Amino acid sequence: MAIKHNNQILNQHFRKDWQRRVRVHFEQPSRKLRRREARQAKAAAVAPRPADKLRPVVHCPTVKYNRRVRAGRGFTLAELKEAGIPKKLAPTIGISVDHRRVNYSKESLVANVARLKDYKARLILFPRKSGQFKKLDASAEEVNAAKAAFAAEGEGYSTRVGATLPITNPTAEEAITEVKRDDLPKGEEAAYRRLRDARSEARHQGIREKRARIKAEEAAAAKK
Repeated sequence: MAIKHNNQILNQHFRKDWQRRVRVHFEQPSRKLRRREARQAKAAAVAPRPADKLRPVVHCPTVKYNRRVRAGRGFTLAELKEAGIPKKLAPTIGISVDHRRVNYSKESLVANVARLKDYKARLILFPRKSGQFKKLDASAEEVNAAKAAFAAEGEGYSTRVGATLPITNPTAEEAITEVKRDDLPKGEEAAYRRLRDARSEARHQGIREKRARIKAEEAAAAKK
C-alpha cells in the first residue's frame, strides 16, 4: 500500500533492537559516592596543601542571576598587582590566574584584593628541601607549628575537600534589612518630600522666571 499524506514513518532506528542502544544513567548515586571518594583521595595526597586553588569572587551572568556570586576561573593581573603578588608566583602558591578577565567595577577589585591578602596572611610555604629555607618560605617555627596541627588533627586535612576560602551568598533575611526613620541621617527624614519639591521647582522654573520678568517689566513701565 502506498504511503499517503502525513502517515510516513521517518528514519526510525528504534525498531532495530533499540533496547541495546538506549543508555540510561541509573548509576548516579554510586557515581556521586565515587566522585566524593576521589576528591578525598586527592585531598589526602596533596595534604597539607589545599585540594583546590584559590578562586576569585565573581557575579553570575545574565540579569536573572547576577545578584548571586560564585567562584571564577582566576584572578586578574590588576588584582594580583594590587595585592603585591607576582603573576608568575601566583600559580605556584595555589592561586589561579586568568589573564583574560577584566575588572569592570571597583567593588570587585577591592573584594578580590582583600581575598588575596587574607589568603596571603594565612599562607605557610614549606621549603622544597627539608631544612633549606629560601626567601619566600615560612619560618621554621611556623612550619613546625603547622606540622604539629596537622598531626593533632589527624585525617582532618585529608577529608577537607572544600574550597580554601569558601564563597557564600547571603540569605534573603541577611540581604534585606528594614530601615527605620530613627536610623536615617539627620536631614534625611523627609527625603521623599524634598525630592518632590525639587522636581516641582525644576518643572516650574521657566514659568516662574517668565512671570517675574513680566512683572518687573510692568513695574518699570509704570514708573515711566
